[in-house]
Amino acid sequence: QVQLVESGGGLVQPGGSLRLSCAASGTIFSINAMGWYRQAPGKERELVASITSADITNYADSVKGRFTISRDNAKNTVYLQMNSLKPEDTAVYYCHCNARRRSYDMPRDYWGQGTQVTVSS
Repeated sequence: QVQLVESGGGLVQPGGSLRLSCAASGTIFSINAMGWYRQAPGKERELVASITSADITNYADSVKGRFTISRDNAKNTVYLQMNSLKPEDTAVYYCHCNARRRSYDMPRDYWGQGTQVTVSS
């Protein structure tokens, strides 16, 4: 299995910043895309940002210009720097990766357990 462990969530005031981290571990041959999704109460899970192994990034329109995704391939880690946070950013944030465990495996999706981000005064 591939395990994803997230850290960095918490409570922050509007306009504040948080940095999420997610480290992948286990038997890993290669990781394709990594990213962050979020799910607010009563809403569907949505893509926040993703980054490919070639560092091509994609952002939800609602976070463009405020959030930055990056990855450290040597550490199998993805980061999400969140600035100018708004109350509507409140959600559980889930780390995702698409990876192969072995060279002959088909790539599959893996998810972290989620970390709560609350933006409130």
